Formats: sequence, C-alpha cells, structure tokens
Amino acid sequence: MNQNNTIPTVDLFGIRVSKWGMDDTVRYLTQAIEAGKPHQVITANPIMVMAALEDPSYMEIMKKAELVVPDGTGVVWAANKAGNPVQERVAGFDLLHELMKLGEQRAWKFYLLGSSPEVIQAAKDRLQMLYPGVKIVGWRDGYFKSEQDQEVVEAIKAAAPDVLFVARGADTQEPWIAKYKEQLAVPVMMGVGGSFDVISGRSKRAPKWMQKLRAEWLYRLIKEPTRYRRMLALPKFAVKVLKEKENLG
Repeated sequence: MNQNNTIPTVDLFGIRVSKWGMDDTVRYLTQAIEAGKPHQVITANPIMVMAALEDPSYMEIMKKAELVVPDGTGVVWAANKAGNPVQERVAGFDLLHELMKLGEQRAWKFYLLGSSPEVIQAAKDRLQMLYPGVKIVGWRDGYFKSEQDQEVVEAIKAAAPDVLFVARGADTQEPWIAKYKEQLAVPVMMGVGGSFDVISGRSKRAPKWMQKLRAEWLYRLIKEPTRYRRMLALPKFAVKVLKEKENLG
C-alpha cells in the first residue's frame, strides 16, 4: 500500500480515508510538491466506494493512492458511524481552489486535463483571472482515445507541472492517473470530476445552504436527472455502512 503511514485514516471497507481537514491536507500536499514525488489524490464519495467494492481493479487503485480525502458527505457520515470521525469534509472543488490560491504565492505550475474543448478553455481563462499569479503551463480536453494516451502523457511531462487536475469522470480519471502515475511523475495528480464545468460557468454548484445540509447530491440530481442510476449507489452504501459499522474504522 502506497499511502503514507503518517496520515491519520479511517478504514472504510478496506479504503483508508484521510481524517485530516482542509488545512492539514493542503500542508501535506505542499510538502509533496516540495519533495517532488508523484502523489495520486482521490476525492472519495460513496459512489466511488461502492464502485470499488464491485470492481477489484478499482479497489486496488483506491488502496494504492497516496491520499484519499473525504469528499462526499456520505463518507463523512460513514466515518462517524464507524466511531472514527474525520475532521471535516474535504471537497475536491474547494481543494482545487486552495491549491490554486497557494500556488499563486509559491509559483507552482498547473496542468488542466479534461472536459470539452470549450469548457477547458473557459475554465483555464477563469482560473487565470481568479489567480493571476498562477502558472497554467498546459491544458487540453479529455476527449482522447486510449491510443492517444502516450501523446497526452508526453505533453504533460514536457510541461513539467507541479499539479495536474484531471476531469474525465470518476470511472475514467482515477484509473488513468493510476496507470500513468509513475510516467507522469507529477507531484500532485487529482481527479476533479465536474469542477471545470462549474469553474467555466457551464454548470452551477449547489447553493451554500444545500451544501451545509449535505444535500449537494440532491441538487445535482435535480439538475441532471440522468444521474439517477449512479445515485442508486447512495442508499446501497448507507445500508452497507449500517449493517457493517462494527467492522468499519
């Protein structure tokens, strides 16, 4: 297992989820960038945990990631049920912005990969406007076939970023990062799902009150009813946690 033993974690069905809050997470990733060793960061939610339980290769990816943060409110809830609570939810969207903010002060280099050509361009422009001191050394859309992987990897390596954000959907982005992690050798590589869509203005994040009520999933379901199949994993996850909470943590 590649995870650093100094990270306090809670064990959820074999996945070691960090108990750190945002500040400690950012501090750790800053050290990772300074050390220059490749780190895969996974922003875990219940849908991903259930996918890992159904697919051994996906489980292996989650186990081998250097850092798994509690992105989904369901993961935070499960840790509480396990009697081994995490400090707070660490949403991938917020972590992206925290790294950008710090990257501006420390002259970190970022590479953005994923979404459609229009979305990635708009997200890049918006991030550059929000964080003018940041160096975005490359960006490209996520619509490439597996035979183009090597070409994409080479382009990222040539740009030599400190942080790589990948938005290709949870079923694609995590396996892709895991597959090319050693080759890419980027200090921080993180899947960011729909973050570029929100940053570009194409879609909206749930209002603050819904975030506080831990109902972001409901907002996304209302906005994108086609997600309902994926959302079916949520009640399954809840039932599994309640059934097996003695074996968690």
